[in-house]
Amino acid sequence: MPDLLIELFSEEIPARMQTRAAEDLKKRVTDGLVEAGLTYAGAAALSTPRRLTLAVDGLLAESPTVREERKGPKVGAPDKAIEGFLRGAGLTRDQLEERETPKGAVYFALIEKPGRPAAAIIAEVLEDTIRNFPWPKSMRWGAGALRWVRPLHSILCILSDENGASVVDLDIDGIKSGNTTRGHRFMAPDEITVTGFDDYAAKLKRAFVVLDARERAEAIWQEATNQAFASGLDVVEDKGLLAEVAGLVEWPVVLMGSIDAEFLELPPEVLQTSMKEHQKFFSVKNPKTGRIEKFITVANRETADNGATILAGNQKVLSARLADAKFFWENDLRTAKSEAGMSAWVENLGNVTFHNKLGTQAARIDRIAALAREIAPVVGADADLAEQAARVAKADLSSEMVYEFPELQGLMGRYYAEAAGLPQAVANACEQHYSPLGPGDDVPSEPVSVAVALADKLDTLTGFWAIDEKPTGSKDPFALRRAALGVIRLVLENDVRGSLWKLNLRGFSQHVVKEGSESDLLARFKEHLNELVSRDLPTADSEASEELEHALKTPADLLSFFHDRLKVFLRDQGIRHDVIDACIAMDGNDDLTLLVKRARALEDFLKTEDGTNLLQGFKRANNILSQAEEKDGVEYSYGADRKFAEDETEKALFDALEAGGAAISPAIEAEDFAAAMRGMAALRAPVDAFFEAVQVNAENEVLRRNRLNLLSQIRQVCGQVADLTKVEG
Repeated sequence: MPDLLIELFSEEIPARMQTRAAEDLKKRVTDGLVEAGLTYAGAAALSTPRRLTLAVDGLLAESPTVREERKGPKVGAPDKAIEGFLRGAGLTRDQLEERETPKGAVYFALIEKPGRPAAAIIAEVLEDTIRNFPWPKSMRWGAGALRWVRPLHSILCILSDENGASVVDLDIDGIKSGNTTRGHRFMAPDEITVTGFDDYAAKLKRAFVVLDARERAEAIWQEATNQAFASGLDVVEDKGLLAEVAGLVEWPVVLMGSIDAEFLELPPEVLQTSMKEHQKFFSVKNPKTGRIEKFITVANRETADNGATILAGNQKVLSARLADAKFFWENDLRTAKSEAGMSAWVENLGNVTFHNKLGTQAARIDRIAALAREIAPVVGADADLAEQAARVAKADLSSEMVYEFPELQGLMGRYYAEAAGLPQAVANACEQHYSPLGPGDDVPSEPVSVAVALADKLDTLTGFWAIDEKPTGSKDPFALRRAALGVIRLVLENDVRGSLWKLNLRGFSQHVVKEGSESDLLARFKEHLNELVSRDLPTADSEASEELEHALKTPADLLSFFHDRLKVFLRDQGIRHDVIDACIAMDGNDDLTLLVKRARALEDFLKTEDGTNLLQGFKRANNILSQAEEKDGVEYSYGADRKFAEDETEKALFDALEAGGAAISPAIEAEDFAAAMRGMAALRAPVDAFFEAVQVNAENEVLRRNRLNLLSQIRQVCGQVADLTKVEG
């Protein structure tokens, strides 16, 4: 079986596109080969800045012959029907076979498609792949029509076996396939002839090209850490930067340079961000002081002076970049320390639009400050500090440093708040209020930071809900799913208690009446919302107009969105969706901490033998009861009478339900769900015994009604814990 080697050699491919492009090449070529009947043993895709490589092992030498039988029209069918069948099969009438079937004589066609040589199939598949390659951006060059990410220079395409290697003939817009490639652009630019993948990889290595991006990354990291260690320093780990730099070089040469002393007092994050974004340098810090003191750069070639000239040039450019950063930093510090302080930046945000339907950033800050003050007591924060933090948390958006490096927003706010002499809790909230940004991000735990972070995310969610800009399908342009997950994690990881629906109302009410609005409906809506907030009612009251009723569905819809995100969050932690649904159906489902405590206790209970069996008993009781209620047109919920109990198991169930209700109700009230589940477990045996011994639908109507009411007690007692009708099983 031959092996296939493909290399597409071009000008430099952007580093961010290389890995995906290599996988696309592998998928498109191998899918095309398999579809054409060529199976293979294995395939691997590799990339460097100037080449995409695909190696396919154990390929069939030719596609197999395929025989297919097709059933056609009946013998004697109209000529047009037969001719259409012949055209589809590619046969003539004399090649058809007549066969008797239960429905009479029918024409059958035996179609044979002979196999094809691998080279012919590869040429077709590769040409189609190249002409339709899914680059995010592509270009044309010269007079040709071919599009590629950068000008494509050559195509290496060979099949090799024990008899040697042969070129797969291919010509795409004048680029003919061959068996040659080139090494490093400067250190070994001459043409290289190869006979297979092992020969190809070995010759490229000798020509100063490391073919595997992972090998380049490992070499860079090992040499960088070795050089830093020799100086008593540490390289700041950055996997994203490492992958990007590995995509910028074919022959990595690691060099360590120094940062001028005048820049060493800049915040380490500023140094790190500036070097990473502008120069693609790694930061090297002093573990004793935490300062960034040196940098690592990766050259793409070896030089006679061991990189001294390259390093000197990089240091010169870096100094110019850091001079800008220092200028921004010093200007911002002067503003932060001035009499006006960070409030000057906040005033500037009055000219910055957050969203054309939601006003300016300054208006948003007012809303967040009001909401943070409301949330503060719930999370144990000082209300004045929470409001103060909310008012300056986004001030750094007007700073020169954040204008240059937006990714430093929040962090620079902390530095500037500290410089302005604000309380440390306020400064920390400036940095932490954006968190958590993702599933792996740390969750703030300081009360003031939690209050502002919750207010920030709730304002975002209620605002976009108010203007009906909700996520749809896979589209979420305003990252509202992420914001909801952030709220969930803030609430759960800080054990925050209280009504999320009420917080939704508070946030939503701030978006209802715009400044200068003359709408009576909006004014009445605002008044009604404030009444609901003060009374903590879950729905609009009967006096609200239909318009108000409709509008008030929005906060409830947002709560439903939170529940959906909570399901995703808890599912990743092993809690079943039906268990969560059973708990969401209970009162208090707007208290997420309470909801999750209930769900986790129920999940644990249902994993036990008692839980599994009791669930079956409950479902049996509920099914019998529901069918009887539907048939009789009445509700059996008036309480069973013990004096009508005939069987001992029936009497035992009365006792168990009485004891269970006495145990479960106070446990639920005390939010001791583990105790409530223990009370449920005690019902398992009596319920099982009852159904084993007693016929519920007895002929005696008095007995039947009493037993149905007893089943209603099972439903009522168990229903205190969760809506078990929603649990599968």
